[in-house]
Amino acid sequence: MRRTTWLWACVLGGAAMMGSASAAEKLKVLIVDGENPYHDWQVTTPVMKKILEDSGRFVVEVATVPAPGADRSGFKLEFAGYDVVLSNYNSQTLPPPETQKAFLDYMKNGGGFVCVHGANNSFAFWPEYNEVIGLGGWYERTEKWGPYVYFKDGKEVRDESPGRCGHHGPQHEFVVTTRDAEHPIMKGLPATWLHAKDELYDSLRGPAKNMHILATSYSDPKYDGTDRDEASLMVLEYGKGRVFHTTLGHADYSMQCVGFITTLLRGTEWAATGEVTIPVPEDFPTKEKVSSRE
Repeated sequence: MRRTTWLWACVLGGAAMMGSASAAEKLKVLIVDGENPYHDWQVTTPVMKKILEDSGRFVVEVATVPAPGADRSGFKLEFAGYDVVLSNYNSQTLPPPETQKAFLDYMKNGGGFVCVHGANNSFAFWPEYNEVIGLGGWYERTEKWGPYVYFKDGKEVRDESPGRCGHHGPQHEFVVTTRDAEHPIMKGLPATWLHAKDELYDSLRGPAKNMHILATSYSDPKYDGTDRDEASLMVLEYGKGRVFHTTLGHADYSMQCVGFITTLLRGTEWAATGEVTIPVPEDFPTKEKVSSRE
Protein backbone atom coordinates (compact mmCIF):
# COMPACT_ATOMS: atom_id res chain seq x y z
CA MET A 1 0.00 0.00 0.00
CA ARG A 2 1.42 3.38 -0.95
CA ARG A 3 1.24 6.14 1.61
CA THR A 4 0.60 9.87 1.55
CA THR A 5 2.08 13.03 2.97
CA TRP A 6 -1.02 13.68 5.01
CA LEU A 7 -3.93 11.79 6.44
CA TRP A 8 -6.39 13.44 4.08
CA ALA A 9 -4.49 13.18 0.77
CA CYS A 10 -7.15 11.14 -0.99
CA VAL A 11 -7.36 9.52 -4.38
CA LEU A 12 -10.89 10.26 -5.52
CA GLY A 13 -11.15 7.17 -7.68
CA GLY A 14 -12.21 5.25 -4.60
CA ALA A 15 -15.23 7.47 -4.02
CA ALA A 16 -17.20 5.80 -6.78
CA MET A 17 -16.87 2.50 -4.97
CA MET A 18 -18.32 3.77 -1.70
CA GLY A 19 -21.52 2.05 -0.67
CA SER A 20 -21.35 -0.41 -3.56
CA ALA A 21 -20.53 -3.52 -1.54
CA SER A 22 -23.25 -6.10 -1.12
CA ALA A 23 -23.91 -7.90 2.16
CA ALA A 24 -21.99 -10.90 0.82
CA GLU A 25 -18.81 -8.92 0.17
CA LYS A 26 -16.25 -7.90 2.73
CA LEU A 27 -16.05 -4.15 3.13
CA LYS A 28 -12.63 -2.54 2.94
CA VAL A 29 -11.74 -0.33 5.90
CA LEU A 30 -8.77 1.99 6.25
CA ILE A 31 -7.85 2.94 9.82
CA VAL A 32 -5.70 6.07 10.06
CA ASP A 33 -3.65 6.75 13.19
CA GLY A 34 -0.25 8.10 14.20
CA GLU A 35 -1.00 11.09 16.43
CA ASN A 36 -3.67 11.33 19.11
CA PRO A 37 -2.64 13.19 22.27
CA TYR A 38 -3.87 11.67 25.55
CA HIS A 39 -5.00 8.50 23.75
CA ASP A 40 -2.97 5.33 23.31
CA TRP A 41 -3.62 4.81 19.61
CA GLN A 42 -0.87 2.20 19.43
CA VAL A 43 -3.05 0.02 21.67
CA THR A 44 -6.55 0.97 20.49
CA THR A 45 -5.95 0.69 16.73
CA PRO A 46 -5.16 -3.05 16.96
CA VAL A 47 -8.23 -3.53 19.14
CA MET A 48 -10.52 -1.92 16.55
CA LYS A 49 -8.82 -3.75 13.70
CA LYS A 50 -9.49 -7.06 15.47
CA ILE A 51 -13.11 -6.11 16.24
CA LEU A 52 -13.77 -5.32 12.60
CA GLU A 53 -11.99 -8.32 11.12
CA ASP A 54 -13.36 -10.84 13.65
CA SER A 55 -16.88 -9.91 12.53
CA GLY A 56 -16.19 -11.43 9.12
CA ARG A 57 -17.71 -8.36 7.45
CA PHE A 58 -14.57 -6.28 6.97
CA VAL A 59 -10.99 -6.40 5.82
CA VAL A 60 -8.80 -3.74 7.40
CA GLU A 61 -5.60 -1.92 6.57
CA VAL A 62 -3.86 0.60 8.81
CA ALA A 63 -2.00 3.73 7.72
CA THR A 64 0.14 5.36 10.39
CA VAL A 65 1.00 8.99 9.78
CA PRO A 66 4.66 9.73 10.67
CA ALA A 67 5.13 11.37 14.06
CA PRO A 68 5.04 15.16 14.34
CA GLY A 69 8.37 16.57 13.24
CA ALA A 70 9.27 13.49 11.22
CA ASP A 71 9.85 13.59 7.47
CA ARG A 72 6.48 13.03 5.81
CA SER A 73 7.62 13.66 2.24
CA GLY A 74 7.55 9.96 1.34
CA PHE A 75 4.27 9.19 3.09
CA LYS A 76 1.57 8.54 0.57
CA LEU A 77 -1.85 6.95 0.84
CA GLU A 78 -4.44 6.02 -1.76
CA PHE A 79 -8.10 5.82 -0.83
CA ALA A 80 -9.13 3.95 -3.97
CA GLY A 81 -10.84 0.68 -3.16
CA TYR A 82 -11.76 1.50 0.45
CA ASP A 83 -15.41 1.54 1.42
CA VAL A 84 -14.91 3.52 4.62
CA VAL A 85 -12.18 5.36 6.50
CA LEU A 86 -11.98 5.17 10.30
CA SER A 87 -10.07 7.91 12.10
CA ASN A 88 -8.18 7.16 15.29
CA TYR A 89 -6.17 10.30 14.61
CA ASN A 90 -5.99 13.73 16.22
CA SER A 91 -3.70 16.40 14.83
CA GLN A 92 -3.96 20.17 14.90
CA THR A 93 -1.60 20.58 11.93
CA LEU A 94 -3.80 21.39 8.99
CA PRO A 95 -3.25 19.50 5.74
CA PRO A 96 -2.29 21.54 2.67
CA PRO A 97 -5.25 23.17 0.85
CA GLU A 98 -5.15 20.67 -2.03
CA THR A 99 -5.44 17.69 0.31
CA GLN A 100 -8.24 19.36 2.27
CA LYS A 101 -10.13 19.73 -1.00
CA ALA A 102 -9.42 16.12 -1.94
CA PHE A 103 -10.90 14.82 1.33
CA LEU A 104 -13.98 17.01 1.05
CA ASP A 105 -14.53 15.96 -2.57
CA TYR A 106 -14.17 12.33 -1.49
CA MET A 107 -16.89 12.79 1.11
CA LYS A 108 -19.17 14.77 -1.19
CA ASN A 109 -18.91 11.97 -3.75
CA GLY A 110 -20.04 9.27 -1.33
CA GLY A 111 -17.15 8.47 1.00
CA GLY A 112 -17.75 6.76 4.33
CA PHE A 113 -16.15 8.12 7.48
CA VAL A 114 -16.07 6.91 11.11
CA CYS A 115 -14.92 9.30 13.83
CA VAL A 116 -13.90 7.55 17.07
CA HIS A 117 -13.60 9.37 20.40
CA GLY A 118 -10.50 11.62 20.34
CA ALA A 119 -10.67 12.01 16.56
CA ASN A 120 -13.35 14.63 17.21
CA ASN A 121 -10.66 16.79 18.85
CA SER A 122 -8.79 16.97 15.55
CA PHE A 123 -8.36 19.92 13.16
CA ALA A 124 -10.15 22.52 15.29
CA PHE A 125 -9.34 25.27 12.78
CA TRP A 126 -10.51 23.39 9.68
CA PRO A 127 -14.17 24.51 9.35
CA GLU A 128 -15.17 21.80 6.88
CA TYR A 129 -13.77 19.02 9.05
CA ASN A 130 -15.90 20.35 11.88
CA GLU A 131 -18.90 20.10 9.55
CA VAL A 132 -18.04 16.50 8.72
CA ILE A 133 -17.88 15.42 12.39
CA GLY A 134 -20.69 17.71 13.61
CA LEU A 135 -19.37 18.25 17.14
CA GLY A 136 -15.82 18.55 18.43
CA GLY A 137 -13.96 19.42 21.59
CA TRP A 138 -10.98 21.25 23.06
CA TYR A 139 -8.19 23.08 21.17
CA GLU A 140 -9.61 26.61 21.49
CA ARG A 141 -13.04 25.81 20.11
CA THR A 142 -15.62 28.34 21.37
CA GLU A 143 -19.23 29.33 20.70
CA LYS A 144 -17.99 30.64 17.33
CA TRP A 145 -17.70 26.98 16.24
CA GLY A 146 -21.39 26.34 16.87
CA PRO A 147 -23.85 25.34 19.60
CA TYR A 148 -23.71 22.73 22.29
CA VAL A 149 -26.07 19.92 21.27
CA TYR A 150 -27.53 17.71 23.99
CA PHE A 151 -30.78 16.26 25.31
CA LYS A 152 -32.63 17.76 28.26
CA ASP A 153 -35.98 16.48 29.53
CA GLY A 154 -36.12 14.11 26.58
CA LYS A 155 -35.72 16.79 23.92
CA GLU A 156 -32.78 17.83 21.78
CA VAL A 157 -31.36 21.24 22.70
CA ARG A 158 -29.11 23.44 20.58
CA ASP A 159 -27.53 25.79 23.06
CA GLU A 160 -25.80 28.91 21.68
CA SER A 161 -24.52 30.11 25.06
CA PRO A 162 -20.80 30.79 25.42
CA GLY A 163 -18.60 28.46 27.38
CA ARG A 164 -15.90 25.82 27.31
CA CYS A 165 -15.76 23.28 24.54
CA GLY A 166 -14.80 19.77 25.49
CA HIS A 167 -14.69 18.23 28.94
CA HIS A 168 -14.95 14.95 30.78
CA GLY A 169 -14.82 13.93 34.41
CA PRO A 170 -13.12 10.84 35.83
CA GLN A 171 -13.66 7.63 33.91
CA HIS A 172 -16.57 5.48 35.05
CA GLU A 173 -19.27 3.12 33.83
CA PHE A 174 -22.35 4.93 32.51
CA VAL A 175 -25.70 4.22 30.89
CA VAL A 176 -26.20 4.84 27.16
CA THR A 177 -29.76 5.75 26.14
CA THR A 178 -31.14 5.11 22.66
CA ARG A 179 -32.74 8.18 21.07
CA ASP A 180 -33.69 6.69 17.70
CA ALA A 181 -34.62 3.03 17.96
CA GLU A 182 -35.55 2.84 14.27
CA HIS A 183 -32.24 3.91 12.78
CA PRO A 184 -30.47 0.91 11.17
CA ILE A 185 -27.51 1.20 13.54
CA MET A 186 -29.75 1.19 16.62
CA LYS A 187 -32.52 -1.18 15.57
CA GLY A 188 -32.72 -4.09 17.99
CA LEU A 189 -30.55 -2.48 20.67
CA PRO A 190 -32.06 -2.07 24.14
CA ALA A 191 -33.44 1.30 25.16
CA THR A 192 -30.66 1.62 27.76
CA TRP A 193 -27.41 -0.26 28.37
CA LEU A 194 -24.46 0.04 30.72
CA HIS A 195 -21.20 0.94 29.04
CA ALA A 196 -17.81 -0.10 30.45
CA LYS A 197 -15.42 2.32 32.12
CA ASP A 198 -14.77 5.20 29.75
CA GLU A 199 -14.51 8.95 29.41
CA LEU A 200 -17.94 10.56 29.06
CA TYR A 201 -17.40 13.50 26.75
CA ASP A 202 -19.51 16.58 27.46
CA SER A 203 -19.71 20.20 26.31
CA LEU A 204 -18.90 19.37 22.69
CA ARG A 205 -19.90 22.00 20.17
CA GLY A 206 -19.77 22.52 16.44
CA PRO A 207 -21.79 23.25 13.30
CA ALA A 208 -23.98 20.14 13.85
CA LYS A 209 -25.36 20.42 10.30
CA ASN A 210 -27.25 17.41 8.95
CA MET A 211 -26.53 15.70 12.27
CA HIS A 212 -28.81 13.18 13.98
CA ILE A 213 -28.20 11.97 17.53
CA LEU A 214 -28.71 8.22 17.93
CA ALA A 215 -27.82 7.85 21.62
CA THR A 216 -26.91 9.93 24.65
CA SER A 217 -25.29 9.43 28.06
CA TYR A 218 -26.13 11.28 31.26
CA SER A 219 -23.25 13.48 32.39
CA ASP A 220 -23.65 13.16 36.15
CA PRO A 221 -22.55 16.09 38.36
CA LYS A 222 -21.10 13.60 40.85
CA TYR A 223 -18.51 12.85 38.15
CA ASP A 224 -18.00 16.57 37.42
CA GLY A 225 -20.63 16.38 34.68
CA THR A 226 -23.07 18.85 33.14
CA ASP A 227 -26.37 17.38 34.39
CA ARG A 228 -27.31 16.89 30.74
CA ASP A 229 -27.71 13.93 28.40
CA GLU A 230 -24.70 14.34 26.14
CA ALA A 231 -24.44 12.98 22.60
CA SER A 232 -22.65 9.61 22.46
CA LEU A 233 -23.55 8.26 19.00
CA MET A 234 -24.34 10.41 15.98
CA VAL A 235 -24.74 10.13 12.23
CA LEU A 236 -24.24 12.86 9.67
CA GLU A 237 -24.43 13.50 5.97
CA TYR A 238 -21.81 15.46 4.09
CA GLY A 239 -22.70 15.70 0.44
CA LYS A 240 -23.34 12.09 -0.60
CA GLY A 241 -21.07 10.83 2.17
CA ARG A 242 -22.14 9.18 5.42
CA VAL A 243 -20.49 9.72 8.80
CA PHE A 244 -20.77 7.67 11.99
CA HIS A 245 -19.43 9.49 15.05
CA THR A 246 -18.95 7.78 18.40
CA THR A 247 -17.61 9.60 21.45
CA LEU A 248 -17.06 6.25 23.19
CA GLY A 249 -13.76 4.35 23.17
CA HIS A 250 -11.04 6.09 25.18
CA ALA A 251 -9.03 2.95 25.96
CA ASP A 252 -8.78 -0.75 25.16
CA TYR A 253 -10.93 -1.67 28.18
CA SER A 254 -13.61 0.76 26.94
CA MET A 255 -13.52 -0.86 23.51
CA GLN A 256 -13.94 -4.34 24.99
CA CYS A 257 -17.52 -3.38 25.93
CA VAL A 258 -19.93 -5.35 23.73
CA GLY A 259 -21.95 -2.15 23.36
CA PHE A 260 -18.95 -0.39 21.85
CA ILE A 261 -18.09 -3.40 19.69
CA THR A 262 -21.62 -3.70 18.33
CA THR A 263 -22.17 -0.01 17.60
CA LEU A 264 -18.73 0.30 16.01
CA LEU A 265 -19.43 -2.64 13.70
CA ARG A 266 -22.92 -1.50 12.77
CA GLY A 267 -21.88 2.15 12.46
CA THR A 268 -18.95 1.29 10.20
CA GLU A 269 -21.14 -0.89 8.00
CA TRP A 270 -23.74 1.87 7.75
CA ALA A 271 -21.12 4.50 6.87
CA ALA A 272 -19.87 2.23 4.08
CA THR A 273 -23.20 1.08 2.64
CA GLY A 274 -26.15 2.90 4.19
CA GLU A 275 -27.44 -0.43 5.49
CA VAL A 276 -26.82 -2.67 8.51
CA THR A 277 -26.74 -6.46 8.35
CA ILE A 278 -24.68 -7.16 11.49
CA PRO A 279 -26.94 -8.57 14.23
CA VAL A 280 -27.15 -7.51 17.86
CA PRO A 281 -25.32 -10.24 19.86
CA GLU A 282 -26.86 -12.16 22.74
CA ASP A 283 -24.21 -10.90 25.16
CA PHE A 284 -25.13 -7.24 24.62
CA PRO A 285 -25.06 -5.32 27.93
CA THR A 286 -28.20 -4.55 29.94
CA LYS A 287 -29.05 -1.43 31.89
CA GLU A 288 -27.72 -3.03 35.05
CA LYS A 289 -24.74 -5.02 33.80
CA VAL A 290 -21.68 -4.31 31.66
CA SER A 291 -20.75 -6.97 29.12
CA SER A 292 -17.13 -7.06 27.93
CA ARG A 293 -14.99 -9.40 25.85
CA GLU A 294 -11.34 -9.85 26.69
